[in-house]
Amino acid sequence: MKKILLSVLMIGSAVYASAQWYHEPTPNDTLKSVRQMTDGSAVFSIYAPQAQKVSVAGDIFSMNPKTEKADNGVWTITIPDVQAGAFRYHFVVDGVNVYDPIAPKAKETSAVAIIGQGDEFFRMKDVPHGAIAQRYYYSKNLKATRRLHVWTPAGYEKSTESLPVLYLIHGGGDTDNAWSGVGCAGNILDNLLAEGKMRPMIVVMPNGSIDTPSLEEEVPLFEEDLVQSIIPFIENNYRVVADKEHRAMAGLSMGGMETLETMLKDYEKFCYFWVLSSGWFANNQEAYANYAKQLNAMASDFNKGVKQLVFTMGGPEDIAYNNCKAMLKLFDGAGIKYEYQEAPGGHTWHTWRNNLYELAQKIF
Repeated sequence: MKKILLSVLMIGSAVYASAQWYHEPTPNDTLKSVRQMTDGSAVFSIYAPQAQKVSVAGDIFSMNPKTEKADNGVWTITIPDVQAGAFRYHFVVDGVNVYDPIAPKAKETSAVAIIGQGDEFFRMKDVPHGAIAQRYYYSKNLKATRRLHVWTPAGYEKSTESLPVLYLIHGGGDTDNAWSGVGCAGNILDNLLAEGKMRPMIVVMPNGSIDTPSLEEEVPLFEEDLVQSIIPFIENNYRVVADKEHRAMAGLSMGGMETLETMLKDYEKFCYFWVLSSGWFANNQEAYANYAKQLNAMASDFNKGVKQLVFTMGGPEDIAYNNCKAMLKLFDGAGIKYEYQEAPGGHTWHTWRNNLYELAQKIF
């Protein structure tokens, strides 16, 4: 029986495609859904131009809220005299409960459907399970407290063994919970370890998304965050082997761009790089010339010091396919050794779960 998989198309910052995505601007683009006013009231807003009735429900409550709908389709509900505190809330739009679609963690409330026969490699099975922890660290270059997820293998708490580390980055539009959520990373790693197919390791899943005007600014900022703050945080708080032989990095789509950036600037800190469904922009000639110079300059040392450089694509239907193919000509020209893999699946989590399943067995 043919397996059926539910795959999620990564759009977010899918700027790696040569196609131009057009978005019709709406008031939702700049809307703040919760505002605290100087008179002690709180104002909740939602863009619902076709709605007939909107209210707010949850822990925050008022007998006399003030509800208004602007001509641009934005509803505002003003709750007077709100005391300091934390409140669960949701909107009720024409009788339907609606979670705030632009709340900071709105994308993390998405439901995930697991569809298949029940024995897939990404399923939770009757095996020893590791732990996935949410950790917070201070980013020196971003000057902000940020979150990451860390998977530690079953038995780590009672062990004294120091382990290698894989830094695993999500794609554009997602956060650090993507790999442990729709990516099923915990289940994949638990199952592989229980089957003796991978070496025990720690897997760090940082937040590769940074609020910047452009991807060109975002990517180098993440590289700085990784090297200056994330790696030191992990090595100061977890039992790891802190040398290049025991560090690997993999990233998909935007995370692949961040992996490439780290590879160019910090290849001496890692022995393994996997770039999943990603590639430099083929139409940026100035950037391409600069990349070529860097690759040529580092080629000899890179080939001596890096054990694995792997590029993967979800087949020709992958939106990053053409960019990757063009980029690899630069690596060929510089004489940098790499492996290229291609399998059907496109630019989706179906592809990337399979990538993790394979790479976890090949590193370290």
